[in-house]
Formats: sequence, C-alpha cells, structure tokens
Amino acid sequence: MYLDSSVGTWVMSQFMVNMSEGAVANTLNQLYKGDTYKSNSSVYALYNDSPPDTEYIRGHGHTKGVLLFDHIQGFWMSHSIPHFPSAPEKGYLYPVTGIYYGQTALCVTYNFDQFLHVEQQMTLLNPHFYNCSVPPAFSSRFPLLVEMCGGGGRPPKSGDKGVRPLVSAGGQTFYSFVKSAKFVDDIYVGWVAQVLNSDLLVQSWQRQAKDLPSNCSLPRHAMNVKRIKLPGPVKFTSYEDHSKWCVSLIYEDQLTCLGDLNRQNVQMWRAGGVLCTDDPVIYKAFRPVVDWYIGC
Repeated sequence: MYLDSSVGTWVMSQFMVNMSEGAVANTLNQLYKGDTYKSNSSVYALYNDSPPDTEYIRGHGHTKGVLLFDHIQGFWMSHSIPHFPSAPEKGYLYPVTGIYYGQTALCVTYNFDQFLHVEQQMTLLNPHFYNCSVPPAFSSRFPLLVEMCGGGGRPPKSGDKGVRPLVSAGGQTFYSFVKSAKFVDDIYVGWVAQVLNSDLLVQSWQRQAKDLPSNCSLPRHAMNVKRIKLPGPVKFTSYEDHSKWCVSLIYEDQLTCLGDLNRQNVQMWRAGGVLCTDDPVIYKAFRPVVDWYIGC
C-alpha cells in the first residue's frame, strides 16, 4: 500500500515491494543508480540495528533508516524493516525476512539546512551505521555524522531526549521525538502523548512476555492496537505487524507518528524515536487502519 499527498489515500501499488520499480526502490535508486554513492557530492548513511547479512547489533538504538542529501536537499527515510536496505554496490534488494509481517517506511524530503537538525537527533538516536559516507565537502558542517559514520559510536550528548521541528521541502512541519537509552520509559505514554496532549492508539511489535499493557495512569493515555484493517478490506492481528506507529484517539487532533520503538518493557532502555505530524491526509489514512484496540 502506498500513500502520498498527490493520491490522498491508500492505493495498492502495481509493484511488489521487492521489485525495483516500486516507490521504496525508486527512492533508494537515487543512491544506487548512477554511482551516487561513489561521488563526493552527497552524504549518505544506512543504519539498522539488524543490518543486512549480520546478526542483531546491540549497544545502539532500536532504529532503522536512510539519509541521503547534497548541498540543496535530500531525504530521511525511517522504516521498520530488519536487514534493509542493501549496500549501495549491490543495488536494491529487499530481504526475504521482510515479507512475513507488516512493515512501514516513511520518507520525507528536506532542504539542506534541516539535516543539521537531523544530525543532532542522530546523536541521541545512536543508530548503527553499517554503510555511510560523509565527503570532505560536508565534514566541517557535519562533524558528528563524520564521527558516527567512522565507527566512533555516539558522540557525547547532554540530555536524555529531544524534540525538534523539521520542515519538509514542501512546507509541512514534522516533529522528531528522539530519546536516548538514558531516558528509561515507554516513549509513547511517558513522553509523546503528554507533550502532544493527546490519547494515542499505538501499533507496535508485541510478541514477547514483557509487552506493556495499555496505560491510562497519566493524564494522556497510550492504548495498544490489536487488529489492523487496510482497504480491501485486509485484516490481520497486530502481532503480524512489525511496524511501529500511533494515531490520536480523537479525530479532532489528527496526529500521526511513525517510529522505531515497540511497547515492550525491554525497549524502555533503548534509544529510538518517532516522527509526528498533524497532516490530515496522513491521519485520515492511518486512523481507519485501527480496527480494534485495548482500552484501559
């Protein structure tokens, strides 16, 4: 299923996600094709706590995504797909492990100056960069990316969490909520719901004994989604969906966040984040996807 501002609602793609003609592939082909990754004109970074052809990486944030930008603009794609994407020299390859469960990918285009803010969020997010490049023409503006890309780990950063507005190239404001491992709490009820002042319905990967129940103990609540319904209709349970996102309970708030962390006890100790917006097109697409949730 595909969504952007031009189509306005979910549409079924004519291509499978593992095909090189699809939306995700075409986005990443900006890196893969034309040897962009070999040039010194762009910064790129692939990060995943479960990188391709590698066992699960501990000690970094529970986060997955792609950065690609030049001196004019670029994109930040955040997604939920383990072992993805493939190294640039291999071209677009979608992992077999990514077809069994539901996943999401959110791609936002930003002008160059916004990536200075993204870099700051990355220091809290502490991603595992497994393939990246910061050419000399960018190194003085992005010293922290250089350090993280070089395997130096997470640069020193004060504070345990941070929220920043990011304005897309199209003028839409997104809010990046990022927490480090020092902020030991459920990101949804312990922070995001309270800041946004909205009760949230949360879809996340809950397949372990230490899953967090719906929580109404604070002024604003976080309640677990248990069943998904996509247009068609296509219904499946939340434990068949590896994606992590939430929407405001009431339609008037029109809030949607897509992110990295599950509502599990062990992930309260992990770095991760969500990207939130009050865009009505995104909300009207995601809110009806909630077919059943557990109240408090």
